[in-house]
Parts: sequence; structure tokens; C-alpha cells
Amino acid sequence: MNATPLRQAPSDTAAERSRRGGRPSFGALVRSALVATWLPIVLVAAWWVLSAGSTNPFFPPLSRILETWWGNWVTGDATGQIFSSLRHLALGFVLGSAIGIVTATLLWRLPLLRYATSPIVYFLYVIPGPALLPAMIAVFGIGEARQVALIAFGAIWPTLLNTLDGMRGLSAITFDVARGMRLGGARTLFSVVLPGAAPQMVAGLRASLQVSIILMVVSEMVAANQGIGYAILQAQAAFAITTMWGGILTLAILGTILNLVFVLCERWLLSWHRRSRTQAA
Repeated sequence: MNATPLRQAPSDTAAERSRRGGRPSFGALVRSALVATWLPIVLVAAWWVLSAGSTNPFFPPLSRILETWWGNWVTGDATGQIFSSLRHLALGFVLGSAIGIVTATLLWRLPLLRYATSPIVYFLYVIPGPALLPAMIAVFGIGEARQVALIAFGAIWPTLLNTLDGMRGLSAITFDVARGMRLGGARTLFSVVLPGAAPQMVAGLRASLQVSIILMVVSEMVAANQGIGYAILQAQAAFAITTMWGGILTLAILGTILNLVFVLCERWLLSWHRRSRTQAA
């Protein structure tokens, strides 16, 4: 008598993969939000309580800082400084990132050029951006071009090195498949190489964004007449301490928002990468 074949029940790992590939539940989202926000909430509450009776002019109560922040930085004249900083940041970050990606592509395509320029690339990479401020002022003057150039210089290297590393890490099988499909050089670059290097490229862009924010503030604190960094320094010089703290708070909020926006864009752009890893698991 032939044994009736038994249908194998779905494995736990398959179920786990299915759960990982699906959308997170509302409860999971709430738990993630609580885990991510409980410490900042506790720290802000402690700051509020401990500074409530402060008479130190350099460490005013948080309530006064928030009141001044709202009046100056949200609804007041200082909002123009925020837009000025964002303009410098956007121009420098986009310019530096574009140069980094294009240069990485050239160095990947031309190994001899990569070997010849490798010492120069790493030499420039280790130069602290703020150390170039005097040179930038000498070359570009004290206008916006100097600020954008400094931000762009700092944004180049994380994007360049991460993109190049991602391109060099692609397997030979990937290019064998591209040749088998008779893809030309341009189609291979845009359909195979750049998507394959995208995870590390995005990691480099995120690092470049962080460097760009730092250099934005530094460039606005030296030989500048606009921007958040300039406003903070002017407030400190005028002993407008609550305005100074309000500017620092504005920078913290701005950096947090930009990071969150970048993370959301990263998840959207690399959703295919996460799906492929989930299916492979």
C-alpha cells in the first residue's frame, strides 16, 4: 500500500518572513514611537523642572527659552535666518553629493585613475572642513559662494567613498548577467551598477548631510551676515541669552527634521532592497 504523501505545514521561518515582509501593526508602531521618544521627553521634563527657578542669566528657565524661541524663530524676524541657512545647506549638499557620485563613477570605470588619485582623495578627505574657512574666504570672499563651497567640499567625501566602495563590491556575476542581456555601458551603469551600489551610496549621502549641517553652522559664524549660526553668535554677543538658546534649539529641531525626512526617503528608495533581502532569507 502506497503511503499517502503528507502536505508539509508552513514552517515557522516562512511565517516569520511573511510577518517581516508585511506592514507593521499599529501596536508595533506605538511601541517603536515610545521607545524612540521616552528619553527625550524625560530629559525635557527634567530640564523644565530643574530650570524653573533659575536666576542664572546664562541658564534661563526653559519656559522663557521656549517663549523667546516662538516669538523670534517661529513667528518673528529670525525665520528669515532659517530660510537663508536652508538655502546654503541645500545648494552645498546637492552640489557636493553630485560631485561625489560622478567622481566615484569615474574612479570605478577607470582603475588606473583610481590608483593614481587615491592618495589625493584620502588626503583631502581627512582635512577638517572648518580649517579651510580662511582659504575659502580668500578665494570666494565673504558672500554666499564661500558658504556653499565649504558645505559642498565637506559633502563630497562621504558620498564619494561610500559610492565607490559600493560599486567595487558588486559581484562579477552581476556583470556577466548584464553582458548576457547585451546591455550597453550606459544601461549597465544606470540599471545595474547604481542600483546595486544604492545602499552604500545612500549611507554616504546621509553622512554627507550630517557633515553639511555642521559646516553650514560653522560657515555662518565666521565672516557672515545671515543664517542661524550668525544669529546665534550675534545674540551671544548682545547677551540675548534666551535668543541664543532659541537658535540652538532651532538647529536641533532642524537637524532632527532633516534626518527624519532623509530616513523616510531612504526607506522609500531602498524598499526594493529590503524586499529582496526578505525573500532571500
